[in-house]
Amino acid sequence: LCARCGKDQEKRQRDNHRSFIRARASHSHGTRANKGMACDHGLHKLSQGGEAAKSSGIPKQNYTVLHLDLASLDSVKQFAENVRRLEKPNDVLVCNVVVYLPTNKEPTYTADRFELSVGTNHLGHFLLARLLLDDMKQSDYPSKCLIIVDSITGNTNTLARNVPPKANLGDLRGLVGGLNRVNTSSMINRGEFDGAKVYKDSKVCNMLTMQEFHRRYHEETGVTFSSLYPGCIAETGLLREHVPLFRLLFPPFQKYITKGYVSEEEAGKRLAQVVSEPYLTKSGVYWS
Repeated sequence: LCARCGKDQEKRQRDNHRSFIRARASHSHGTRANKGMACDHGLHKLSQGGEAAKSSGIPKQNYTVLHLDLASLDSVKQFAENVRRLEKPNDVLVCNVVVYLPTNKEPTYTADRFELSVGTNHLGHFLLARLLLDDMKQSDYPSKCLIIVDSITGNTNTLARNVPPKANLGDLRGLVGGLNRVNTSSMINRGEFDGAKVYKDSKVCNMLTMQEFHRRYHEETGVTFSSLYPGCIAETGLLREHVPLFRLLFPPFQKYITKGYVSEEEAGKRLAQVVSEPYLTKSGVYWS
C-alpha cells in the first residue's frame, strides 16, 4: 500500500512534482501506473515493502515506505497521521486495494468485525479518503483529484453486470447493521453470503462513493472525484483465490471471445492518464 509525496518546492515547480498517495496492493497494475507517472512527474510514492517501487525502477530517494492495512480502521487512522507527519503536500489520492474471495462460502471479517471485502474495499477506502480530504483541500495544485479504481460488474449496460451473482445493495440494512452477522447479515442487502457477490457490491459502493463525494465536496474543495475501470486485467493476482480452471480459461476467454482483455501495463497507462492528463479532470464521472 502506498502513497506519493512531493518535496517542498516553489509553487512554479509544482507542475512537474505532484504529490500522490496511492492505496494499493503490492502487485497490481498500480505498479505499472506508478512507473508511467514517475517518468512524467517525478513520482514519490509509499509502497508496501518497497518492492513495487524497486520493480518500477523508481530511485530509492524518491519514495518513502509506510504501512497501511485497509482492513483495520485504526491502521487507516495511523496511516493518515503518518502522512501528515511527512509535512508534504497531498495533491492526489488513488485507491486501488481490493479483496476478492469468490469461492468463500462463509464470511471472514476485518479487525473491526466488518465483512472483509466490503470492510476493505469500501469502508477502509472511505475512511482514508475522508481523513485526507481536508489535507487535499489545502493543496494549491490545480488538478488535485481522488480516484477509486473500480470494476465493470456494477455497470447496468454491460454483459458483465448480468453475470450472476449480480451486484445488489438492496435497502442497505445490512450495512446499517454493521455487516457482522450479530445484528444483521454480513451482506449489504441482508442476503445469504456469497463471496463473489460481496466483491461486486463493494465495487458498486466505490462508484457511488465517488459520485456522492463529488456532490458534497467538489465545489467546496476543488478536488476532482472519479472512479475508473481500466479494463479486464485477466492475468493478475486478483484472481489467485479463484478455482484453478477459472484462472486457466479466463484470460483466453477475455482475449479471444469478449475482446476485453487488457494487460497490466495497459491498465497502468490508463490509470496514469486519468491521474495526470488535464483533459481527464472531470469530476463525478466513471471512466471506462
